[in-house]
Amino acid sequence: MQKRMGEAVARVARKVNDTVENKTDSLDLANCKLMTFPVGIYKAMRSVTEGIHHISLANNELKSLTSRFITTFSQLRELNLAGNYLHRLPQELTSLLHLRAINLSRNRFRHFPEALASVTTLETIDLEENEITEVPVEKLATMASLQSLNLRANPVSPEVRLLVRPLVPFDLLLSPEEP
Repeated sequence: MQKRMGEAVARVARKVNDTVENKTDSLDLANCKLMTFPVGIYKAMRSVTEGIHHISLANNELKSLTSRFITTFSQLRELNLAGNYLHRLPQELTSLLHLRAINLSRNRFRHFPEALASVTTLETIDLEENEITEVPVEKLATMASLQSLNLRANPVSPEVRLLVRPLVPFDLLLSPEEP
């Protein structure tokens, strides 16, 4: 058990070091068994955080995202949080003025994350395979940049399905209704 944990920590450290040394614009910490975003990464990456545009934390064990994460990586354009245990997002998400795509599929959202509706630059939102029943249709209809919203495999209510189609000017992906 300790050996596996040590290997996981070493893998995260290698990925962070690669990003810092090569000054790449992305950080890929997918499949690292992270339960939280490691605090040490903030210090290790402080010289390059402004240049980070893509982060993947997919397929980890994250239950929450901190406001510090959002404010540290303020230049994000793409954020992949698929396959975690998230059920809410920090309100600071609205401060991501460059965010174009967010993947929150296969998480534990019961409600549409309201903060997303305030991110005016969002073009793609993926919420497939959550537990969302209600969608803030009016707010979504005002999102000028939004091109695609994936709500497949969510128990979206029939009322929302009827309301949403005529109001939204973007691609809305829903699972077929069950008979």
